[in-house]
Amino acid sequence: MRASIAIAVGLIVLAALGLATLSDPVYAAEEGKREAPPIDVSTGKRLNEAIEALNAQKYADAKAILSKMNMEKLSPYEQSRVYQIQASIAGAQNDYDGVRKNMQSAITSGGLNDEEMQEARYQIAQMFIAEEKWQEGINALNEWFATAVNPNSTAYYLLAVAYYQLKKPDQALPPAQKAVELSGTPRESWLQLLLALRIEKEQYQEAVPILKQLVIADPSKKNYWVQLSAVNRQLERYEDSLAVLEVANLAGLLTSDSDLRPLTDLEAFVGIPYRAATNLEKFIGKGSVKADEKAYERLAYSWIEAREYKKAVAPLQKAGEMHENGDTFVRLAEVQLQRQEWAGAADALQKALSKGGVKDPGNTQLLMGIALYSNKQPKEARNWFQRAAGHAKQRTQAEAWIKHIDADQSSS
Repeated sequence: MRASIAIAVGLIVLAALGLATLSDPVYAAEEGKREAPPIDVSTGKRLNEAIEALNAQKYADAKAILSKMNMEKLSPYEQSRVYQIQASIAGAQNDYDGVRKNMQSAITSGGLNDEEMQEARYQIAQMFIAEEKWQEGINALNEWFATAVNPNSTAYYLLAVAYYQLKKPDQALPPAQKAVELSGTPRESWLQLLLALRIEKEQYQEAVPILKQLVIADPSKKNYWVQLSAVNRQLERYEDSLAVLEVANLAGLLTSDSDLRPLTDLEAFVGIPYRAATNLEKFIGKGSVKADEKAYERLAYSWIEAREYKKAVAPLQKAGEMHENGDTFVRLAEVQLQRQEWAGAADALQKALSKGGVKDPGNTQLLMGIALYSNKQPKEARNWFQRAAGHAKQRTQAEAWIKHIDADQSSS
């Protein structure tokens, strides 16, 4: 199973880069951070104009303002601010390659402090991921992790996504788990990724709590209920699997054939065949489950398991008509013999033989003999017992019936 994972890069360009307009004293210091180097008044004015144009979504104007600046005359710090603004412009236009290149130039300019360098490296890694350059993103993120203090949960998620996209589940699992653990309320896409990895590695026990989180987060999504039921089946927790589907069905989430058949199958499997038959009959009647051979067979067998033999007759007849060979008609005959419906059983067996392809023709012939004898047709029955005696498996029983018929005839 490889689930489709939505990648949320989570880049908020302006906020992430701290691009508020520069103040008149032309210093950009923040509490708790190293005081920023001074910016020339003229340069600061142009940078502010570019930021204002950017905030007004006038990207061409912002680019034009920056293009008029002589980079060679700017200090390293001023150069880094120009590149950061250019990165913001690129980000606003979804130009991830432009963001990455400008952030790299901001680093190379030498004007960023340690914290800003870390943020720039993280932004570069994000851009690689956004561009689906998975290996480059992994390399950049691992470089950033090496020096990052208290890495955020999003970074672990992005690393997991990159490994997952490269089909490296073993490497993807630890950061995916870490992302969920660090987040107080994990995003749905993060849980989906972790779930996909657990299932891909057949770690069904670990998948259960993830699916429970997803069900609680969005109980309207049928797929989570169905997956939770399926995982419980893999763990052979059949009653739990059934309970999940029953809740989903009560909520009106199960509407299709592929949803409802597993529900009735589980009901029969855990030992409540009457409920299975009642529900399946209702679903077939409403058209929710296709009225095909398998559905009628399942319905009939559920009635049989519930010892409701009379109710099993009609679905077995329908299944027999649809089946490519006569075996279902043989099963119908067995039910009718159980109910002492001798003529009906003989008719079903004749249909079975006419269709052909029965797995055990000797047994079919033996049953035909029993049905006819019980219907007071000993002569016809003897003929069928003679045919059955030609099969090693039925020979002893068939010959015993022949002797019994002959004894009856000689005494009469």
